[in-house]
Formats: sequence, C-alpha cells, structure tokens
Amino acid sequence: MPCLARIDIYPVKSCDPQCVERAVLLPSGALEHDRRFALVDRAGEFINAKRTPAVHLLRTAFDPTTNRLTLRIENSHETAVFDVAAERREVGAWLADFFGMPVEVVEDRLRGFPDDPQSPGPTVIGAATLAEVASWFPGLTTAEARARFRANLEIDGVEAFWEDRFVAEDGRVVRFQIGDAQLLGTNPCQRCTVPTRNPRTGESTREFSKIFARRRESALPSWAPAGRFDHFYRLAVNTRPAVAERQVLRVGDEVRILGVI
Repeated sequence: MPCLARIDIYPVKSCDPQCVERAVLLPSGALEHDRRFALVDRAGEFINAKRTPAVHLLRTAFDPTTNRLTLRIENSHETAVFDVAAERREVGAWLADFFGMPVEVVEDRLRGFPDDPQSPGPTVIGAATLAEVASWFPGLTTAEARARFRANLEIDGVEAFWEDRFVAEDGRVVRFQIGDAQLLGTNPCQRCTVPTRNPRTGESTREFSKIFARRRESALPSWAPAGRFDHFYRLAVNTRPAVAERQVLRVGDEVRILGVI
C-alpha cells in the first residue's frame, strides 16, 4: 500500500531540512514553516545554493515553538542561537560575516518562498526512486540522494518513479489524497545545479546532470507521460492544493490517486 513515509520541511530556503511526523498544509499550498524564511541580498535577490555554493556549508535548525534559529558552519562546533523574531538584525549580521555580503532575513508565514509559485505545494518523491537514483552514481547513498533533491514528501510501498503517476498529459492535473488531505500533481520538477553538489561540502560531482538525464530517460516507465518531459533532468513532482483550506499530513497516511482532471 502506498503510504507517506517521510516529511521534510526546510524552514530556511535553500538550507537544512527538518524531518517531522506531522505537517499542516496551509491554504496557500505551503507546508507550515517550509521555506518560511529566506536570505536576500541588498537588492532583494535570494541568496541560495544555486547562486552561492557556500550555502552548502551553513547548518541551520529552527524551533517554531520558541522562534529560535540555530546557525553553525560545517566542521565547526561553535553555534549561534537567535530569537529570529526579536533579533532579525543580529541574524543578518552573523550571516553577512559568513557570506561576505549584506544579508537580510525575510519571512512569509502564510506562503513561504516556493521555488515554483504556480505550484507552491509540497514536492513528492518515492523512496524507491531515491534508492534507484543513488545506484546510478558510485558511492552515492540514498540519504545523500534525498539531501540533494530536497523533496518534502516521500512515499514508500511503491516502485521507483511511481510518483510520475501524479503527472498527466496535456497540462491536466492529477488529484490525489494523502490521509484526508487532497493535492493536485502538476508537473515533474525541473532540477537546478544544486543536486550536482555534495549537500554538506558543495563539491560538484562530475557530469552529474548528464549522467542523470541519460539514466532518467532510459528508466522512464512506459506508462509515464513522456510529453511532459521536454528534458530529463527532472525528478519529483510539484503540486498545489486541491482545496484552499488547512489540511494535515501525517507519516503513515495512505496515498491514493483519485483521478485526472
């Protein structure tokens, strides 16, 4: 039986995940606290791993019950803890020292800062998919593949690339249910340079995207909507909410496809 095996939220956009047992899907489509904060420069542009590989060296943890944001640099034991509500300027100063540029921490509790504003819901991937992708690269573990591709929801009890069933031909959407929550699968997620790098060090894996695209194309299930793949450097499925109301997702929830609309 397909079931929700893991939920990861990313409180600071482009930074570390936090694994949770339960998450609230907000009316906007965002998971509560997912990409709630983002780092921007003086021009208001995101400071993220696509643009700044140093982000890979930044360790973060956020406690929403206390508003405490913990920051640490990889391979350092020194941590800095801030009340992000009351010490926003101090957080920015710490980060400015690390990045060597002015940094502001911005916040959106209701919508977060999604990568795809047209499909702001959680990204979905299969556990078997991550294991399969890891097998394409010597030394790559499933855990590291998970950290590279940064999906929110992980489904178990299914074969590799089963989540492609959440994508339909001709721009239609697939309605599916996780527990009592309903989502719409919209498109296979286009990947950027981030998965090509070690998530802890930022070191690039040679020809990662080329190898991935070649293997992804050859592994595409016969039933998958090939017309939705203009290229094959795509993995996981983007979503948006089926209803504009608060919904709850829990690890262990059954996953069911309801149909194409």
